[in-house]
Amino acid sequence: MTSNTIEISVTILGSGTCVPSLRRSSCSILMKINDKVLLFDSGAGTMRRLLEAETTIFDVSFIFYSHFHPDHTGELVPFLFANKYPDGTRRQISITLVAGRGFSAFYDKLKAVYGHWIELAPGLLNIVELDNNARDTCSFDDFMVESLPVMHNEESIAYRITSPGGISVVYSGDTDFSDNLVTLSRDADLLICESALPDDLKVKGHLTPSLAGEIASLANVRNLVLTHFYPECDLVDIEKQCRKTYAGPLVLAEDLMKIEL
Repeated sequence: MTSNTIEISVTILGSGTCVPSLRRSSCSILMKINDKVLLFDSGAGTMRRLLEAETTIFDVSFIFYSHFHPDHTGELVPFLFANKYPDGTRRQISITLVAGRGFSAFYDKLKAVYGHWIELAPGLLNIVELDNNARDTCSFDDFMVESLPVMHNEESIAYRITSPGGISVVYSGDTDFSDNLVTLSRDADLLICESALPDDLKVKGHLTPSLAGEIASLANVRNLVLTHFYPECDLVDIEKQCRKTYAGPLVLAEDLMKIEL
């Protein structure tokens, strides 16, 4: 997955779920596109994993939220609070929070609890809401974002990030089998896809290895990373289950695993 010129690097900060684990933190992905630093979700353990990945909270300029469950948003409040210290002036670049419709209201409710402790200086915090009922797109200086709703929560969306050189990475967030995820992932260089439970423990709103593999095959993705593993996944051969439906390059996520594109 490497080339002479690295446009995008991805580090799995958290490959787990809400279940406490020394091996796997809750959901979070670090992505670097040239000098831009992006986070996708920020579950418990994200800030510690950032430091282990030699990245500070002050480096991050975007956080993309797939949905509002605590194992994906749990460190939003601590993240914003930490940005105010030690002297309130450490953050020099603005941070943009991107999520589906309803995120502004979600943030306002957090402010109703925590008040000014999670408010940054004027101009340092921006919120962008994307449509969680249809395809949406927005462009930033160094990348383009496309999103489509997926089958988990009302606000759930998956993201496709495309670099200036055309490298594309898709992050599924939490989802059941979704035609929209197939569409969004079409010919992507990398699909980071949830695979919460083994095939025989399928639950509504989540994928299994063979279903994630089916999505990757239908979308003709070049590389597949499975993540968001509940502890039950560590007791079975996840790769073998995924190989029922997917024959391409496959990686099972571990915390702090780095992938370069």
